[in-house]
Amino acid sequence: MRRSLLRIGTSSLRASKRTQACTTLKYFRRRFHDTNPLPPEDEWRTRFPSSVVAVRDRVSVRVPDTASLLAEGFLEGKSIAAGDNKVIIEVYPGPGALSRALLHLSDKRVKRLIILEPWKDFYPCVKSLEEADPRVTVLNLDGYVWDSYQTIEDQGLLKDVVKQDWNAGVHPQLHFICQMPNTVHGEQFLSQIFRCIPTRSWLFQYGRVPMSLILNQAVADRLVAPHSSKFRGKVAVLTEATADVQFAVRPSQLEPYDDHFHPVTPPTSTVNTRRHQPHVALNVVPYEQQLINIDEADHWDYVLRRLFVLKSTPLKKAISNLAPGAQSLLKILTDVNLPLQERVNVDRKVKELSIKDWALIVRAFKNWPFAPDDLTFINVEGIIGKRGNGGN
Repeated sequence: MRRSLLRIGTSSLRASKRTQACTTLKYFRRRFHDTNPLPPEDEWRTRFPSSVVAVRDRVSVRVPDTASLLAEGFLEGKSIAAGDNKVIIEVYPGPGALSRALLHLSDKRVKRLIILEPWKDFYPCVKSLEEADPRVTVLNLDGYVWDSYQTIEDQGLLKDVVKQDWNAGVHPQLHFICQMPNTVHGEQFLSQIFRCIPTRSWLFQYGRVPMSLILNQAVADRLVAPHSSKFRGKVAVLTEATADVQFAVRPSQLEPYDDHFHPVTPPTSTVNTRRHQPHVALNVVPYEQQLINIDEADHWDYVLRRLFVLKSTPLKKAISNLAPGAQSLLKILTDVNLPLQERVNVDRKVKELSIKDWALIVRAFKNWPFAPDDLTFINVEGIIGKRGNGGN
């Protein structure tokens, strides 16, 4: 009986200590977050002036309530990317409004937050979060550059992240979050991310890693443009073939732009530049069944690139842009001996082709004996290559 009571007493003591430790940790985090807030909103214009290229070309969540709305939309409720014990890689956080909101979610949501911020004046605003919360690691690196992710791995920050079978469901741990720059490099980065899904490279070597993105409405329109849309391009086809894309919050909740983001529109500005247009938040989850096979990625990339330069031209005329003699593919694509669903209407303009049409075109091109041997795209940068330009 005495042993039993002793065992119970010891267990109760341990439980009490654990509870006390958890309470202390929560208090420590809350206290440190409260004493380490964002810069006051009225100081952002002077501390982070839009005359600086790194600020002008970046859009950062400014309002804490907006950041909280986004954090919940990314990780909680009905989000297709929701989950617990997340190991988050956050890229281009700016001063860190969203970073703080992620850390303010319940403890079970975020296990680790790895922040990449390249610009010297934004960096201290997020670097201080390392002291505020042991879950945080901040690196002065550019998320556009391949080597940045190698550094994350080399530092052991992903050592407990499992490499999951592609068919085992959405990855339960790893999560990528990015406030996408409003630059050519930002759009290249976005395109490369979706290009990495079918090859299961970059972060997708770990499995079907979910992503949450904040980006310009115009870029989002091109990302999910349906066939026949004037916005339809290579990235829209890649997106449709590789991933489920949904709004994280209603677009109207992020309007008008100046109520939520930095840099705000200059008072003297009479031009509605792209940088100050509405922004949207998206959740992205790679499909389990990929239309693009791993060994076909280069063929898709080549065909899409070569044909979309003639997006308003009927396929029967544009197809010759693939290679000398490529018009012979028309006979294969329109063969009357094939089932109707395996034929392509070659009178359609390139931008009007469906995802099924693209799959048939790429298959025919890949099997064509005279297809070029070298399909690589010269001068590739970023996460597919080795170089990148960030917000320095």
